[in-house]
Amino acid sequence: MPALVLLGAQWGDEGKGKATDLLGGSVDYVVRYQGGNNAGHTVVVGDQKYALHLLPSGILSPGCTPVIGNGVVVDPSVLFSELNGLNDRGVDTSKLLISGNAHVITPYNVTVDKVTERFLGKRKIGTTGRGIGPTYADKINRVGIRIQDLYDESILTQKVEAALDGKNQLLTKVFNRRAIEVGQVVEELLSYADRLKPYVADTVLVLNQALEQDKVVLFEGGQGTLLDIDHGTYPFVTSSNPTAGGACTGAGVGPTKISRVIGILKAYTTRVGSGPFPTELFDEDGEALRRIGGERGVTTGRDRRCGWFDAVIARYATRVNGLTDFFLTKLDVLTGWEQIPVCVAYEIDGERVEELPYSQTDFHHAKPVYEYLPGWSEDITKAKSFSDLPKNAQDYVKALEEMSGAPISAIGVGPGRDETIEINSFL
Repeated sequence: MPALVLLGAQWGDEGKGKATDLLGGSVDYVVRYQGGNNAGHTVVVGDQKYALHLLPSGILSPGCTPVIGNGVVVDPSVLFSELNGLNDRGVDTSKLLISGNAHVITPYNVTVDKVTERFLGKRKIGTTGRGIGPTYADKINRVGIRIQDLYDESILTQKVEAALDGKNQLLTKVFNRRAIEVGQVVEELLSYADRLKPYVADTVLVLNQALEQDKVVLFEGGQGTLLDIDHGTYPFVTSSNPTAGGACTGAGVGPTKISRVIGILKAYTTRVGSGPFPTELFDEDGEALRRIGGERGVTTGRDRRCGWFDAVIARYATRVNGLTDFFLTKLDVLTGWEQIPVCVAYEIDGERVEELPYSQTDFHHAKPVYEYLPGWSEDITKAKSFSDLPKNAQDYVKALEEMSGAPISAIGVGPGRDETIEINSFL
């Protein structure tokens, strides 16, 4: 069945937007299945650059229906800001569908996120402060607000009251902040209802019917595998499941309907926020990767931490997601290095470890074991086929493929939509 999952195989920011956009013209639906506006995709179309945070990348592909699934948390103000920005640039956003079961990021979720992170001090997680975690916590605690609740003022008021009972105690007695008024929150949320309504749908039904009709559906994860709440570098993770299993729960589609799982890998490694990062560089090479790769967070504006490619993480991503293919991005950024280190294993307490450590303590103490591959100096941004690449660049890709455990089916050689080498079709 023509259902594909496309997700980040590192710590996010691998270039999922470019990959999704590449496929967008060939698929009927593109679905965000988790996360919120803490994710960021930069998509370059011709000489136009688009920064998307909440909307599926497929919204830029005419003929494609973009869907925000039930597993996503939605900040209506951010949603409308993004829609307005795209409309002003001539992008048709009328086909967007939003699950009525998606949870709403309320003003008090944002407040709690910011004051809690500040309170943690040096133990902070490195959240974006956009209310994502508290909204998922409300969901699990069964005091969350869903999109559908905006159409029943009585239910909405009761739910906001229930949520604020505990949160106002926390804000006033622990954080010394003013209590938040129920009526003010309800009024703000109701103000979004009319504009949201044309987009709201039973997306689970829509997507399953589409698959029954042999439509092509692409499920797009935000963040990356190592930020997964269950399978990432906990507690320095996001609050949802970007891994492949999250597509099933976050969109309401059974696992037997998924035919291909594509992992996006950057040709080196980056990370935003706190947490362990074995190959992180603090020297001129790290600064060069940051500068050449334009490594600044689309959503946060923070500089990304940069390091060499980590094959241990790639193998882990292959296993935990059941990856069938890789899309390797930003190979062009590595042009100019005489030799390129690749992390093939870790050293932990004097022992060589070739798989991701199960223990958080071990991972914090992991030191990279490098192999050094010859680099290249030729410009590769005009390459249209694998054979157009310099031999050393070809060998680098082949080595990463062998180390990572799944075939590399496409390679990004530049930021543009057409700057991609397709080795094997994803469809």
